[in-house]
Amino acid sequence: MTTAAVYIACGLIAYLAGAVPFGLLIARAAGVDIRRAGSGNTGATNVFRCVGKGWGILTFACDAMKGCLPVLLLPPAAARLTGIPYGDGLAVACGCMAVVGHNWPVYAGFKGGKGVATSAGVLLGIAPLAMGIGIAAWLLVFLIGRYVSLASMAAAAGLATASWFMYYARGPAIPSALTFLAALTMWRHKANIRRLLQGTENRFGPRRRGRNDNT
Repeated sequence: MTTAAVYIACGLIAYLAGAVPFGLLIARAAGVDIRRAGSGNTGATNVFRCVGKGWGILTFACDAMKGCLPVLLLPPAAARLTGIPYGDGLAVACGCMAVVGHNWPVYAGFKGGKGVATSAGVLLGIAPLAMGIGIAAWLLVFLIGRYVSLASMAAAAGLATASWFMYYARGPAIPSALTFLAALTMWRHKANIRRLLQGTENRFGPRRRGRNDNT
C-alpha cells in the first residue's frame, strides 16, 4: 500500500468516525429532535440547553472522543499493517478529517456542529500542552463575558498561536493543523461574530425562547 493510499484510507475512516452525530443520537434517546430544538445545532451546547446538563456533557465527551481516537489509533494501526512508521503528518490529517466529518456529517445530511468538542479531542491526542493553553483562554474569556462563542474562538486562536512556539521544532505538521482547525472554527462561527459585532449575541445561561446557539 502506498503512502498516499494509507493517507486516503485513514482519512476516510477518520471522517466517518467524526461524522457520527452523537448530539442527534443522544438527544433522540432523551426524546428530543435536537434539529428542531433551540438553534437546531447538533453540538453539545444546544443539547445542554435543550435536553439537559448531563446529556450535554455526554455529547461533549462523545464528540471529543471521535476526534481523539482516530489520532491515537489510526497511525499505529497503519504502521503495523504496512511496516512503515508514520509521524505527526498522518495523525494531524486524521484529526482534521474527523473535525470535517463532525461539521459536515454524511449520516445527517452534511449538517453538523461547529467542531469545538471534536477539535478538543484532536488536541488531546496530538498537542496536549497546547490544549492546556486553549482551555485557559476559553475559561478566561468565558468567565469575563459569558459568551461561549467568543471563548471558543479565543481558545482556538490562542492554541494555534502557541503551537508554533511549542511544536514547530518537530516540524510544521502540528502547528499547521491547529492553525487550520482554528481558521475552521472561526469560519463556522461567522454568524456568532456578526451578532457579537451587532451586540445581539446571547450570553450563556438558561435557554430562552428564540435563543441562538453559540457553539
